[in-house]
Amino acid sequence: MASWLKNFYKSAGIDLGTANTLIYLKGEGIVVNEPTLVAINNRTNQILAIGREAKKMLDRTPAHVSLIKPLMNGVISDFETTEEILRHFLKQANKAKFFSRYHLAAISIPTNLTEVERKSVEDAVVSAGASRVILIEEPIASAIGMRLPVEEATANMVINVGGGTTEVAIISVGGAVISQSLKIGGQKFNEDIIKFVRNEHKLFIGEPTAEEIKINVGSATALEERLEMPIRGRDVSSGLPKEVVIKNSQVRAALQRSLKATSDSIKSLLEESPPELVGDVYQRGIYLAGGGALLRGLDRYLEKELMVSTTLVDDPLTCVVRGLGMIIEDPARYDTILSNQQRPVPVNL
Repeated sequence: MASWLKNFYKSAGIDLGTANTLIYLKGEGIVVNEPTLVAINNRTNQILAIGREAKKMLDRTPAHVSLIKPLMNGVISDFETTEEILRHFLKQANKAKFFSRYHLAAISIPTNLTEVERKSVEDAVVSAGASRVILIEEPIASAIGMRLPVEEATANMVINVGGGTTEVAIISVGGAVISQSLKIGGQKFNEDIIKFVRNEHKLFIGEPTAEEIKINVGSATALEERLEMPIRGRDVSSGLPKEVVIKNSQVRAALQRSLKATSDSIKSLLEESPPELVGDVYQRGIYLAGGGALLRGLDRYLEKELMVSTTLVDDPLTCVVRGLGMIIEDPARYDTILSNQQRPVPVNL
């Protein structure tokens, strides 16, 4: 095939997350890593900004400008906005301006989506410019991105802590034997911090400040060093600007309820799993990925709670999209896995 003709047959891997969207372009690697966020002028219904530029406006916009997150807990809640985001990022990923469609797009999805929700994801990607769409459950994509032996008859337990959900699955023989999608992730951690600061320090703060607190001083376990940072917001009583200092021990306390709910749900999933697989998990350990996994000490916290060795993988934020990239680079190699991407056994906890 002529080199110029190959431009018409581009393939992409899309990690469409509640917080961030990453795109891997075949032969090029990761070309897009942007917030899944849109700023819209309500008066004209015009899109003002998408991605990183829209995030700069978060909690700083006038009344006629809305910032929309089109996914809630990993599920599309605003189809048209999701389509616009995908179209924008796919166009951004492709530098050949004359090219408008993708031959193949592999996109990650939560494990518990209904058939209607799966169809809405597929339709959104097709409308955005893809001729053929493959839906891949996030834990499967994560495991491939970690280069785990997912096709072997042995258990690989993967926990992917995203922005809106935490995906947990035990994978064996190319598919998820048992899985669970928890509505706890990086955004829930931010909400916990906002609530704690309001109740304990009598201070209103926004999501950008909560995110900064989580990154700079947040942790799941006690740290040897004492971390603290000044934060600014609006005083609950007076409504005037105010600054307080928050410590890492306070942030850890704010996150404990969500962390405990996560570990309890994982324990329940293990209790529902076949004993041979649980034995394999104990021997091989648990693999932790996703942007939310970057919370300090989360791997040690889960290891202590679950009594199983837990490993934070390298570059956990891009693990899913790297797995999708490996699939689109060599689809034939993953035929068995792709044929299993129907519906893993869900667990109702």
